[in-house]
Amino acid sequence: MQSLIPGHNNSLTIIGLLRHGRTVWNEEGRIQGRHDSPLSKSGRLEVLQWARFLSTLQIDHIIASDLGRVRETVALLQQCRKETAAVKWEPGLREQNWGRWEGLTFAELKENQGQILEKQIRAGWDFCPPEGESRRNLLNRVLPLVQDIAARYRNRRILLVCHEGVIKSLIYHLAGRAFLPEEKKLLQKRQLHLLTAENDQLSLGPLNVLPAAGGKNR
Repeated sequence: MQSLIPGHNNSLTIIGLLRHGRTVWNEEGRIQGRHDSPLSKSGRLEVLQWARFLSTLQIDHIIASDLGRVRETVALLQQCRKETAAVKWEPGLREQNWGRWEGLTFAELKENQGQILEKQIRAGWDFCPPEGESRRNLLNRVLPLVQDIAARYRNRRILLVCHEGVIKSLIYHLAGRAFLPEEKKLLQKRQLHLLTAENDQLSLGPLNVLPAAGGKNR
């Protein structure tokens, strides 16, 4: 991943954030959270495209959520590497717990619980599905873990394979976002986002990197 950050130095730790491939529930518009569904056919093809791109980059370690859709994604990523990277399965990288909303489609949620949903959306970092986990608590779970990874793997190239909620919480925190709907869109779906760490200080690197873009930020 060093080629994606011009002018980097060897003291820089680079952490790539990649979401799992598209799943059957993703395509149905269904909320997964801690529940799981397998990668769809298009999701598997998408991951193989990522695998070919990432096989050209130095990756020292893969650290990944232990949920099934991520395990399936990592297995596909490893297929294209000449030498597979060491993998550590990390429960702390699991997706936000969406409580009683897991398994529902967003269309169902808007139709039957629209007022509750709108109120939660306006809560920003305090968004919390019924009997679920707030975005703030998700950040408090994930941020120390990633800071520890940066300290433990200094000067290495780490790929974190995880979930949209995890990725957003980290990047929105570092970008100083309030997590409100009127904020300008920062992230594009299904792209690679990079963090850097120097002297254990996390910073944003290039965001929205596409394999089709030849490693250039879009």
